[in-house]
Amino acid sequence: MNLEIAILISGLLGLFIGTFGFFIYIRMTGQKAIQAAEKEAEKIMNRAKSRVNKIEKDAQTRVKDFESRAKKNAENEIRKEKQKIQNFEKQIKEKEQRIQNEVKRKESQLSSKEKELDDLEQKLQVGETRLQEMESRAREHIAELERKLQATANMSPEQAKKELLDNLSEEMRQSMAIELQKIEDEAQKEAKSKAKHILAVALSRYASEVSTERTTTSIPLLGEEMKGKIIGREGRNIRAMEAACGVDLIIDETPETVIISSFDPVRREVARNALQRLMEDGRVHPARIEEVVERVKKDLFNEMKEDGEKVCFDLGVHDVHPNIIRVLGSLKYRQGDGQNLLAQAQEVADLAGYLAEDMGVNSSVVKRAALFHSIGRALDHTFEGSYAFAGSEFLRKNGESKEVVRAVRTHTGEEEPSSVTGHIVQAAFNLSRSRPGSKRGNLDSFVKRLADLESVANSFDGVSRSYAVQSGKEIRVLVESSKVTDDQTTMLSRDIARKIERELNYTGQIKVSVMRETRIVEHAR
Repeated sequence: MNLEIAILISGLLGLFIGTFGFFIYIRMTGQKAIQAAEKEAEKIMNRAKSRVNKIEKDAQTRVKDFESRAKKNAENEIRKEKQKIQNFEKQIKEKEQRIQNEVKRKESQLSSKEKELDDLEQKLQVGETRLQEMESRAREHIAELERKLQATANMSPEQAKKELLDNLSEEMRQSMAIELQKIEDEAQKEAKSKAKHILAVALSRYASEVSTERTTTSIPLLGEEMKGKIIGREGRNIRAMEAACGVDLIIDETPETVIISSFDPVRREVARNALQRLMEDGRVHPARIEEVVERVKKDLFNEMKEDGEKVCFDLGVHDVHPNIIRVLGSLKYRQGDGQNLLAQAQEVADLAGYLAEDMGVNSSVVKRAALFHSIGRALDHTFEGSYAFAGSEFLRKNGESKEVVRAVRTHTGEEEPSSVTGHIVQAAFNLSRSRPGSKRGNLDSFVKRLADLESVANSFDGVSRSYAVQSGKEIRVLVESSKVTDDQTTMLSRDIARKIERELNYTGQIKVSVMRETRIVEHAR
């Protein structure tokens, strides 16, 4: 029994020890699991923190990139707006400059008009002084005649009155003749300066109307966005174009239009063709511009050479230096007196050839000189002197004969021709210029001049109608017989002529004809 109790106690003790050991084992295992879980959780937290840090860094990087892009875009927009503002300010400055130039021109015109008015006022004062002197001399003469009449008692009143009137008339005629001679002498002295002034005014007015037409070319664009391409970034494309072609490009508020400005028509033609090719291609940058301009120049020079060779072939002019042919072909792009200079040179050569054949002179030399007569107009500033002198020097340097060179130099009449060839070329040149229709007239200015002439005549009292005839060289004035007498028509014609001289600009002389007609009408019933 003790053994059983001992076994039972041993069993219970073993069970307790096993349970306690198992509990210890379970507890140790749980702590390890907890520690492993804690380590795993710590790893997960560390990975989460690293991911959060990475996400934060990525977010900060993206924010910085976004801020830089936004800043760059804002700077680009600001730069574009600044460019637009600068362009607008430039346009405003150009308009202000044009307005200032116009104001200066008006002020100069006003000052010249004021000077003319002062001169006229001085002349009127001198005339009044002379009239007063004449009146005083006439009164003295009358008093002397009265004394003579009183001394001569045997004269009848009618005889005395007649003698007095005769003496007064003779005295007045002599005084008026002297005054008229003085006035004519003064007018002749002032004629030269006045003629220069009138010519200067006429030339300035004519140049202002023609300079735009003769020195600019307008190019239509495919769209408004093409202006931006032509200007380029910070204006580099337009500067490259102007430098390559030697012209000025004017881009203003005119829609879909670019204006090419240059005195050289060949340069304008190069720029026009280059712009058209660039617009068709669509690629506009400095390298492309230089390439296209060089190609256009080559093509244009080939065309000028072909045109010069064709004209020489048509006229039978052979063995011409290539430099002369090229310059001759460039006359196609130049104008003179409203004519194409190449066509005008061919016309003069044909006329000179006909004249030479009728006179029995060698027509080949005459045609050659006549064809080259205006070649000096296509030369640049390196040749000094008039275009006739410059052309003759150019021909001499390129191997032309002395007879041709001399004829070209003297065709304008600045020097006297020394050969038959020179006289024929000069005659053909004058015939070509004097042909009706060779010079283009300005119809509007012509009609305005006639209207101004008629308005001057109609401004006088007693004038019923006036007609400007003979291309403005004569004005015929019809007056009302009830208001103007025959004696007053003389003074009226003189007053109209003087007013025309003061207010109108013209060349030559204008004839003033005043006509008075008295009609008496009666009806038989």
